[in-house]
Order: sequence, then structure tokens, then C-alpha cells
Amino acid sequence: MADASSSMEIVEGCRLPVLRKNQEHEDEWPLSEVLSVKEVSGRKLYYVHYIDFNKRLDEWVTGNRLDMKKLQFPKKEAKTPSKNGLPGSRPSSPEREVRKSVEPIPPPATTPARGKTTPKRKVEAVPLPIQVPPAIPVPSLPSPAEAPPAAVFPAVRETNTFKAREDHEPLTSLTTNGNARRIVPSLPGRKRKANGGPAEEMIKVLQYNPPQSATVFLPPPEDSQDSSDGIPSAPRMTGSLVSDRSHDDIVTRMKNIECIELGRHRLKPWYFSPYPQELTSLPILYLCEFCLKYLKSLKCLQRHLTKCNLRHPPGNEIYRKGTISFFEIDGRKNKNYSQNLCLLAKCFLDHKTLYYDTDPFLFYVMTDYDLKGFHIVGYFSKEKESTEDYNVACILTLPPYQRRGYGKLLIEFSYELSKVEGKTGTPEKPLSDLGLLSYRSYWSQTILEILMDLKPDNGEQPQITINEISEITSVKKEDVISTLQYLNLINYYKGQYILTLSEDIVEGHERAMHKRHLRIDPKCLHFTPKDWSKRGKW
Repeated sequence: MADASSSMEIVEGCRLPVLRKNQEHEDEWPLSEVLSVKEVSGRKLYYVHYIDFNKRLDEWVTGNRLDMKKLQFPKKEAKTPSKNGLPGSRPSSPEREVRKSVEPIPPPATTPARGKTTPKRKVEAVPLPIQVPPAIPVPSLPSPAEAPPAAVFPAVRETNTFKAREDHEPLTSLTTNGNARRIVPSLPGRKRKANGGPAEEMIKVLQYNPPQSATVFLPPPEDSQDSSDGIPSAPRMTGSLVSDRSHDDIVTRMKNIECIELGRHRLKPWYFSPYPQELTSLPILYLCEFCLKYLKSLKCLQRHLTKCNLRHPPGNEIYRKGTISFFEIDGRKNKNYSQNLCLLAKCFLDHKTLYYDTDPFLFYVMTDYDLKGFHIVGYFSKEKESTEDYNVACILTLPPYQRRGYGKLLIEFSYELSKVEGKTGTPEKPLSDLGLLSYRSYWSQTILEILMDLKPDNGEQPQITINEISEITSVKKEDVISTLQYLNLINYYKGQYILTLSEDIVEGHERAMHKRHLRIDPKCLHFTPKDWSKRGKW
């Protein structure tokens, strides 16, 4: 379609529909943005980003896949300066647009006539205030020191038994399918009764009840990340591998590596990775699968393999069961391997930025063993000292091993390390889309496994506290609460919080656990945690 309107020149920033195949191999024309234009052998190629699609689908396309009839040229006012004053490529924020629209333009100051004593008035632009309702605290679970003990009730089967709690504070956080929605004022009602007492609040567990549509009054915790959140958590400033996305430009928005050969696999990168510039023009980038060194040709790789003595990642093997092993790698002692690992991981992680200072990090690499050696499957990294209880900084399962249970195995291993350390942990935010799905699934299965194993006490309904679930699983309390909300399990009934496990949830959990064959065996873990705070230089 581009040939029909060849008189119009496509430039960077243009938007137009582009032909692509969907999952059903049907033609579709999603709106796309042209990020770059190049000419190869007299033929123009366009690098396009499919708007509202994941960046991993971005690609170079030819002109015959462009719909020139709906071409939109970039607007100058769409580009706004970024935080450091340099022009950025992202659209202006809605808040800035609102402020522009409500600021009155001052009239030009006129010079008063001579001889008059009229006082001069200073004219200045005063922006109109934007009305923002005051923040009111949202009610949440009582703290363990203030919550009363819960009475025990038998399982109830009536559909209208559970009613929404009406005696809460003015604002409530409504949830639908576990996704937090905007906070809306509730209807005026009775004042909440004051509860006090030194005992922990117990949550009773009712199994095999019909599904209930109840309102959850627990606010989402600050550290939790929901898939519906429009704004990710603020990036950390303490050597974290999280990217704040404020430095994005056209270069980093484009994939720069065409293909990577790693052992017996060829990988097509999803995102930009800062490999040396001279390697980005190669059709294939070759990596040694044991030391992860990058080479420019197959002959260079073969020559390197004759000299490379590694057949497993450097570091200590701290876990082995069957063919699965985990190696602990110190980012200071094995700097080259750690940097090469970060370069490879950046090809498949969009939310992380790469720092060459790997000293503050530990890397845990999962491998699959055969007669040729230990082949990398995935890895996760963590800070040696984390002030915010983060037990994972970056986590990745390589594409050839995805959807085979290795992601949950990595997550489970990270929490096993936290159990040995005697801590609760949480992954660093923001999570990627696939990372969020994996963590949601792991948290749900782990918590449901705990709840379903509870035994009645003296014929009464089993009881458990949020803190007890957190201590058993080493999952941070905020993640436990957000998962219970996500599953829509927690309700408020007759002055107590209760968890209702419906038959659908129980059956779905049993099906998921039946498919989950890979599990971590704590007996095979040989790990001694180190107190990094006492080490002057790690």
C-alpha cells in the first residue's frame, strides 16, 4: 500500500496501520509508530512499534505492509522535554496539559502616562488551582497487636449470608477479580465500633462454599504490583537493577541484536541490550553457553571453546536434584560472567536497566545437566544487602525453557533461600508482564496449599493469621494480602475476616498442582547465608 502514495515520505514518529498476523494467523492492521527508517540494497525498511502491544513484537517491515491512506504525521507539541531538559520521545502528560489549559494568559503591561500617581500593579500569571480531594486513610486489616480474636462459625451454604461491611470509614477500596479500582466514597452509615485487645486476629477458613461476590476492604499494599496499575512503583536509587524509564530514547526502544546462538538454541531477542556497537550489525551473535562470552563468528566461537575450561557457571553449586542444579555467583568475584549474564538478560527484560557494577549483587543460575555440561536455563539476582526485604532483583527464564515450570522453580528457590535466612522476601518492582503472571500464580498456589492443609481444631473451623502464612511461606505480608484480594477469598463477616474456599477454587488449585512436576527439595539445598553487613567490601 505504500507504493500507491509514494509521494508522501514516512519519517520517524509517523503513525499508521501496519499489516501483521495475529495468534490465529489472521491479518490485522494495528496502529503503529515508526521509530526508524533505513535503506538496505535500495529497499526501505521501517522499524515499527505496535501501539498498545508489547515491545517484544516490534519489528522491521517493508513498505508494502504499511497503510499510507491513514498516515499520521508527528505533531511538534507531542514531544515534551524530559526531566533533564532534553527532548524526549514520549507524549506529554495529561496533568501538564490540564495545567496549560487552566493557566490564564496575563494581559500585556502598559506604561502609565506621566504625571499620574496611580500605583503600579505587578501583573503575574497565577495558575488556577486544580481541585483535588484530600486523602483520607483507607481502612485495612487491624494490626496484630490491636485485633480481637475471631469467633468460630460453621461452614455456611446460603448465598446471601455474607453482606458487605457497612460500618467502615468514609472511603473503601473496591476490588473486582483482584484488581484494585479507584477509591470511591462510601455511603454514610454507622460508625465503626472500636476494637481492642492484645490477641492476634485469627482468620477462619471455610471450605467448599458457593462462590460469594463480596467487597474486599483491604487496601492494596504499597509494595504490591497489580496488572491493572497504570503507574509502576517508583524506582529505587540504591544500586538496583530497576529502570526508571525516564531515559528512554529511540535507540533503546529498538532491538539492536538480530539473533543470538547459545549452545543448541538460537534466540531472537525481544528488547534492546547494550552489546558493543560493532556486534549489532551481525546477523548472528554467538555466545559461549558456559562463560557467556560474546563472539562475532562461529569460527571465533569454536576457537574459544578449545580454550574455555568451564562446563558449568562459575561459583558454588548449592543445590542439585536430578539434572537441575543451582550455582551461587558473587558479582564481585566473577565480574565478567555477571556482566555477560546481565547483557544476555537485558535482551528479554524491558523493565530493567544494566549497570556494569555487579559487586552488590549475587546471581543464582539454574542449569540443566547432560553429558556436555551444565546448560543455563534461567537465573535470578538479589542484592547482598537489601533494606527493603527484596529477595529478587531480576529474574528470567530463557525463552526455550519457558512454559515448562522453570519460572516457578526459580521463584520457589528464592523463597527457600529466604526461609534459610529467616526472613520474608518480595521481588523488586516493577515486574515484567510475564514475571507478574508467574509470581501471581506462585503466590496463589503456595497460599492455597497452606489453607487446604489446615486441620480443624477440636471440631472447629481452622484458623490462621496473615503473619503465620507469611512466616510459613516467607512471602511478605503485603504480598499475602494482595494475593488473597486477587483470588477474592477474604471477606468480613460478623466482626471477623474469613476466607471462603469455593469448590471452583479448590478444583482449579488441584488441577494446577497436578501439572506442577518441578519442585524444590529443601533437603538438597546446601546453603549458608552470609552476613554481608559485617564485610567491609563484600
